Amino acid sequence: MAMAMANTLSSPTTPYSSRKTIPLYSSPFLSLTLKPPNSFLSLSSHRIRFKPNRKTTLIIAKSNDSDSIDGPDRLISAVCYFYPFFDGIQYGKYVITQFSFLQTLIQPLVPAIRVFKSFPFNGFLVFLTLYFIVVRNPNFSRYVRFNTMQAIVLDVLLIFPDLLERTFNPKDGVGLDLLMSLDSTVFLFLLVSLIYGSSSCFLGQVPRLPIVADAADRQVM
Repeated sequence: MAMAMANTLSSPTTPYSSRKTIPLYSSPFLSLTLKPPNSFLSLSSHRIRFKPNRKTTLIIAKSNDSDSIDGPDRLISAVCYFYPFFDGIQYGKYVITQFSFLQTLIQPLVPAIRVFKSFPFNGFLVFLTLYFIVVRNPNFSRYVRFNTMQAIVLDVLLIFPDLLERTFNPKDGVGLDLLMSLDSTVFLFLLVSLIYGSSSCFLGQVPRLPIVADAADRQVM
């Protein structure tokens, strides 16, 4: 009996020996564990493939910026906004005397204003020049023609405060206070339009003044 037990312990059973000879590569578990690395590699390859397309899209979007507007177009457009300001400088006779910083701001423009005001029909001649030579000239870009037309419309609107001042022309009292407020408001609006319009043109942007921009759009094809 001792011999039989020794033989049993020394010799492995058949089921154990059959499991020991199973090759590792035939295990279904190992074959499943190989799939995640393959899928990860395929996913990373897709990511690498789409990166150049994203960069190309960003480059196309950046090409449509203010750099497409030429320097001469910016300069011509910016200068046009001085026309309504010079034509309506008389509306600042009250507010300029009250604030010294406005006198300092306008002082460099005094020689040009004097030349503009030296002849009574200078404003009308400048109007005809800008409208027929610039706005109606297709050789200029639409950017130049739009800003020029916007400056012209802004100057045309000065007819309304001029008519009010000529019609009432109060000498004192509440009427004079209202006239001073009206003239100061018109002047400040012209000053803000000059600063905003000219600086935007120098930066290559499109300034859109309230009320004026819509009228300019309808005139420029």
